Amino acid sequence: MDRKILETKHVSIEFPGVKALDDINFKLSTGEIHAIVGANGAGKSTLMKVLAGANPTYTGQVFMDGSEVKLETPVDAKKIGIQIVYQEVDTALYPTLSVAENIVQSDMVMGQMKTFVHWKDVYKEGREALDRLHISRSQIDEHTLVQNLTLAQKQMVVIAKAVRSKCNFLILDEPTAPLSNTETEELFRLVRHLHETENMSIIFISHRLNEVLEICDNYTVLRNGKLIETRKITKETTTKEIVELMLGRFFEEKYPKEACAIGDVIFETKDLQGADGKVNGVTMQVRKGEIVGIGGLVGAGKSELCKTLFGAYKQTGGKIYLNGKEIQMKCPADAVKQRIALVPEERRKEGVLVEESLAFNLSAAALDLFCKGIFIDKKLVDKNAQHYVDQLKISTPSIYQLVKNLSGGNQQKVAVGKWLETDCDLYIFDEPTKGVDVGAKQDIFRLINDIAKAGNAVIYATCENSELLSLTDRIYVMYSGKTMAEMNTAEATEEKIMYYAVGGKD
Repeated sequence: MDRKILETKHVSIEFPGVKALDDINFKLSTGEIHAIVGANGAGKSTLMKVLAGANPTYTGQVFMDGSEVKLETPVDAKKIGIQIVYQEVDTALYPTLSVAENIVQSDMVMGQMKTFVHWKDVYKEGREALDRLHISRSQIDEHTLVQNLTLAQKQMVVIAKAVRSKCNFLILDEPTAPLSNTETEELFRLVRHLHETENMSIIFISHRLNEVLEICDNYTVLRNGKLIETRKITKETTTKEIVELMLGRFFEEKYPKEACAIGDVIFETKDLQGADGKVNGVTMQVRKGEIVGIGGLVGAGKSELCKTLFGAYKQTGGKIYLNGKEIQMKCPADAVKQRIALVPEERRKEGVLVEESLAFNLSAAALDLFCKGIFIDKKLVDKNAQHYVDQLKISTPSIYQLVKNLSGGNQQKVAVGKWLETDCDLYIFDEPTKGVDVGAKQDIFRLINDIAKAGNAVIYATCENSELLSLTDRIYVMYSGKTMAEMNTAEATEEKIMYYAVGGKD
């Protein structure tokens, strides 16, 4: 098979107040699975966007097989065989079109379809692309509208769309973040197939370093926009070694769980129903100062439960109690009035206002506190923003920076920070560390500990069993919309959590 070589020389790029890439010399050939790792804001996604034609303002040069190429649009990248699957899958899909239409949409843009659309062929080709990934019709029907898919299903559609065309270099940006263990295993099977039989190079961006060690041949470390080192992965390579290269310092792997004084029950549900049947009989309690974990696989109903508790999804049965009184929340505004906060899984879509400044976002949940009469007091907004930038260690050149220009980990800190001034009784976190590096994770864990130490109640929903075991006091495990088990974290194990997560019963 022909071996193709992709190379950057002295590539740099600047955003307002930030040098995102600084003199990057990077080389990659087909036939290898190569990880790009680094802390949030290190430049990983920025470099990949340069290669994908989405950052045309770069300086320096990009070469394909020794010949310089100009990557000014995504079409330029696709023409030379570079495809990217972004972490935020919704940005790559049209929600009101079918799965098949989304998959063949690139052909329409690239001018590879005839004047008239033959719908039978569209759905046939969409089905063939899904079959190539061994995704059955029962898993994803090509006729289904994308807006009706789960996050995990959307991810697989984007991958099917990317690998369908002629592709030599496939960039996967946090591909496993929304996937269950089974779906991740299937993705890895596909990655190995593309690598071994089609000589495709896979560029794998992930904060899940155990996955990097499992699937990749080599890894490159970026830090603060600079390329630090490229190393081959061997049996002796450890996650600790990679983390210390990422952070530039020694790293303590344990999570900072602290003992908190646990008080009376503050929040309770009894046989809760909602979210169009995706929440189907949830009974749970949360006490003051307690961090309660919600475990389960992707699709178990964790996100739907969080949104039902926050009033974003309709409650159709059961009861919710706060401070001993039954409450009903018809919309998120009702939840905010009851001093309930939600940090959602899809932070860019639901957690922050990406086109607004960091300062505005950090005051958005409690604007009444920053008003004098009918006017917003800008000095109070700015003072609040600077306080939380310092407290949460948000990396930004200015409090006026647009949130869309922050790294994923810093966006997540903003999504959390906007609620702190409201001093809520209950904080709900839905997959708060998805796409966040190990350093930012520990900052978020410390923040959650501080919230619990202040006497507030915390619900922490995640697929990461290691986080449940390290951070929580008690754990509920969900399966098919139901709570299957309750256990004290001190007595829990990964095996116990997985047993109930796949439908096991006492």
